[in-house]
Amino acid sequence: MPPAVYHVVTLLGALLAPLPIGTNRGLLALLWMMLSGQLLRTRGGVIPGVALLGIPAADVRRAWAALTGAWTSPRLLATWAQIVHQAGQWHPHTYAGYHPVALDVTAFWRPRLRDCPTTHYHAQAGRALPAIPLGLVARVGSVAGQRLGQPLAIVRADPADPGWMAHLRRLVGAAAPLLDPADVTVTDRGIPVSFLHAAGIPRYVARLPKKASARRATLPARAGPGRPCTKGAVVRPLARTYRGRTVPATPSDHVETWADGEQVVRAEQWTDLVRADARPGSATFTIWAIHHPRYTEPLLLATNLPVDSSVLWQLYRDRWPVEQLPLAAKQLIGAGRQFVHAPETCQRLPELALLAGAVLAYAAATTDPLPTGFWDRHPRRTPGRLRRLLAQQPFPHNAALPARIRRKAAPTAHLRTGIAGHRRRPRAARHTQPSPVTPPT
Repeated sequence: MPPAVYHVVTLLGALLAPLPIGTNRGLLALLWMMLSGQLLRTRGGVIPGVALLGIPAADVRRAWAALTGAWTSPRLLATWAQIVHQAGQWHPHTYAGYHPVALDVTAFWRPRLRDCPTTHYHAQAGRALPAIPLGLVARVGSVAGQRLGQPLAIVRADPADPGWMAHLRRLVGAAAPLLDPADVTVTDRGIPVSFLHAAGIPRYVARLPKKASARRATLPARAGPGRPCTKGAVVRPLARTYRGRTVPATPSDHVETWADGEQVVRAEQWTDLVRADARPGSATFTIWAIHHPRYTEPLLLATNLPVDSSVLWQLYRDRWPVEQLPLAAKQLIGAGRQFVHAPETCQRLPELALLAGAVLAYAAATTDPLPTGFWDRHPRRTPGRLRRLLAQQPFPHNAALPARIRRKAAPTAHLRTGIAGHRRRPRAARHTQPSPVTPPT
């Protein structure tokens, strides 16, 4: 086998060895099926994808049973973070002493899933569609000059409150205890600043909507008789139009410029602000409006860090590696289309796909460049090239795996088979007794 295949087998062996015997063997088949792109061939069918590996039918059934086995995504993510840290090839990014930790929400669309409790907004459809949304917390770093996000947590929606805003609160709350003293939470404009304050996030860089506004943290001087003001003056970083009338922007407190290559970037700052619905004495922050020649509209960022605008811009730009994890899971691996229906399996298969995407991206970045063919004269370390190589290789039956990864020798003759072995319940009973949900710790 090529060295890249041995490298992938070694990573999977170290990741799955701590799991129970038997379950880790089944998950090895599932992860190899995902990494080799078999879900693309079966259009999301898990059992046909595992069968394409050429393993016996009994092992296919064991792999399917391992999907609901004794494992959790927090346990696998903790093991994966330890493997990456011990390898010493992945290094976190640092800007003025701060390390970016990106937050994002992705969705696995399930338009035909009956009684799907959660939805997600679909831009092309213009409305929310049935989906399995998952929150991502990833520390951003690089391997050999390639930016990669190391997943720290995969956060499910609360089954008792599956709404969009409740899921965002749960995501921010799950990220707070995972932050190191030098970590900075970087979010897009979908997560309000109020959620970061409520969760006690110590340091953050949050993108704001273009019509965002805030208030001064101090009350204005009393101009005359009448009821005194209870909130500070309104601050509008950008001009806007309201009922055909232009509302001008608030003059900035400070302006600075810096060079990005040959282009000059101008940044405007408003300091000592609170949220538009808050009173003086609340948590204060600063708003920066970065006017870059490449941007069609200014970039609005809110932060509580005492850094320059150039550092703030670099921190926010490092939010994008968190988008690579869903891209690898849904597009490269083929897990964007799924055919599972049990409540717990609908959550576990996307979680396993996101982990597989992280493993594929890291394995590709830590191996030699793999050319697709003779025409690929300047190959790069991309997960797509590694996936095409794995698709051409058989399942590693004879690979040197840890001793714990083996088939569990458990007696099964007493178990029922065929139709008598089905343990199905009526649909009403399934709703009254939902499957447990793994906490996002």
